[in-house]
Amino acid sequence: MAAALDIPRSYLFVPGNRPERFGKACAAGAHAVIIDLEDAVPAGEKAAAREAIASWLNPEHPVLIRINGAETAWFRDDAVLGRAPGVAGILLPKTDRVDHLRRVDEVLGNRLPILPLIETALGFSNVEEIARYGAVERLIFGALDFGLDLGIPGDRDELLYFRSQLVLVSRLACIQPPVDGISTQIDDPERLRADTLRSRSLGFGGKLCIHPKQVPHVNAAFLPTEEEIAWARRIIAAATAAGGGAVADQGHMVDRPVILRAEQILREADSRSR
Repeated sequence: MAAALDIPRSYLFVPGNRPERFGKACAAGAHAVIIDLEDAVPAGEKAAAREAIASWLNPEHPVLIRINGAETAWFRDDAVLGRAPGVAGILLPKTDRVDHLRRVDEVLGNRLPILPLIETALGFSNVEEIARYGAVERLIFGALDFGLDLGIPGDRDELLYFRSQLVLVSRLACIQPPVDGISTQIDDPERLRADTLRSRSLGFGGKLCIHPKQVPHVNAAFLPTEEEIAWARRIIAAATAAGGGAVADQGHMVDRPVILRAEQILREADSRSR
C-alpha cells in the first residue's frame, strides 16, 4: 500500500527540441517529466533534439524520455539515450506487441522501466501480454491516437470499455494502475478537473499533462476530497467505538471493505500532505 501511495500522478510533457524548457518543466510541480522525442519534434529536428537532451541530462533531475516507436528509423538512436544517467524510464509509443518492448531491452540491457503507450487496436488486443512483460512499470492510454485508430471521435463514454480494461489488466498483472491520456483544453481547469476525476473514478492512477498550468489541477484531483476525508474519519471512529462489532453509519452497514477503503483514504491524505 505504501508503494501505491507514492506513485506519480501527474506526468508533464516537454518538447525534446526545446531544451530551454526542460528545467522549467522539472520545476512545475509534476510528479514526473517526460521529454518528448516523438510527436512534439518534427522529423528534421529529431537528431538535434536528441543531442540537446543528451547534453542536458543529469541524475539530479531524472526524467522520462518518450522515444520514437520501435518501427521507426529513429528508434535505436533514441533508445540509446536511456543509457545516460538522469533517465528514469522510457515511454514507448505505439506499443503493439511484446516484441517492441524486447527491442528496448536489447538496447538498454533491462536497465530501465518501460511505460508502454496503448494507442492502437493491435496494442489493446495484446495488452495482457504487454502488461506482464517484466520491464513494464505501468500502462499509458493514448486515447487520442487510439480513438483515431478505431474511428471513435469521442473521448468519454465512447472509450469507457477500453479504459476499464486497462485498469483490470494492470491489476491482474500486479503493476501500477494505468495513466490516462491528455486533456487538450489548456485554459479550462474545470473540464480538466472533471476529466481527471473521471479517470480516478475508473481506477486510473495518473494522467498526462501537456502544459504546466494543468499540473496542479491534476495533482489536486488525485487527492482525497475534504468530504472523503471526513467520511473516512467518521467510519474509522464508528468502527473503533464498536470494538469489532457490527456498526452502521448514516443508515449504511460498515463492513471490512468499507473500513479498508476509509483507511486507504486517510493514508493517502496523510502521505500527500507531507
